[in-house]
Amino acid sequence: MRKIIGIGETILDILFKDNQPTAAVPGGSVFNGIISLGRMGLDVTFISETGNDRVGKTILAFMKENGVSTDHVNVFPEGKSPVSLAFLDEHNDAEYLFYKDYPHLRLDVAMPEIRRDDIVMIGSYYAVTPQLRDKVKELLDYAHRQGAIIYYDVNFRSTHRHEAIKLLPAILENFEYADIVRGSVDDFQNMFGLTDADRIYRSKIEFYCPRFICTHGAGRIGLYTKQVKKHYEVEPLPAVSTVGAGDNFNAGLVFGLLKFRIRKDDLDDLSESDWDQVIRCGKDFSADVCMSLNNSISKEFAAAYK
Repeated sequence: MRKIIGIGETILDILFKDNQPTAAVPGGSVFNGIISLGRMGLDVTFISETGNDRVGKTILAFMKENGVSTDHVNVFPEGKSPVSLAFLDEHNDAEYLFYKDYPHLRLDVAMPEIRRDDIVMIGSYYAVTPQLRDKVKELLDYAHRQGAIIYYDVNFRSTHRHEAIKLLPAILENFEYADIVRGSVDDFQNMFGLTDADRIYRSKIEFYCPRFICTHGAGRIGLYTKQVKKHYEVEPLPAVSTVGAGDNFNAGLVFGLLKFRIRKDDLDDLSESDWDQVIRCGKDFSADVCMSLNNSISKEFAAAYK
């Protein structure tokens, strides 16, 4: 069975509505998608770190409960597990505050085995932060040598806009490693001051990676490859929370690659109808997660979708 390997942060998301806490759920950009893929019964491993405290133990138990291996999670004895406060506005979009107290030594874990056509998921600030760059590059080099598919979700928040120039070499390097790059219009505005998806692809992505998916919240999804350029409409729905929408679009897309048996050597030749099927999975996962305060697809959705 092909495996999915994710690397990223684990965090406890405390959600606020009208300035009152309404839910606390384990989260993290790549983590949210990995949990969904675990609920789909796939072979998933997550490389991360958490504290030896009540929050950390809650997160590890949550991973095991959802079929995600914890063998490559570094439990650090000093510092505290990170927490985020997500304040939902009238459209149920979130504004975040992060509280982090990491130790000096980060991500002290061995890499899992990776084989050809496995899928490696990276993303967010975790994939470019200088403190972890050597470890992330170790994973990417290994995955590239083994012939895995590398999926990169840029997820570059406005809180890091002031670091964009400093982080640009790592971002471009991730583009070069990636087989598929996914980002939102907001990400590219924060990094490059660009909002036009066509221009983003031509001037920032295409040279490094030929396959790009650009999302725009509840707006259209743009697909750009050497063979296919297409826009997909997003069906309107009464969202409860959009916290995990992009993360689960990624999960659905990765699920689609596995469901339709798309391997690394197939990526160059995917037709419009192939991409239609894969993007459909991304949209379905994203729509489900918007219907609750959870960061991942529901177990009921997973059972029905299988």
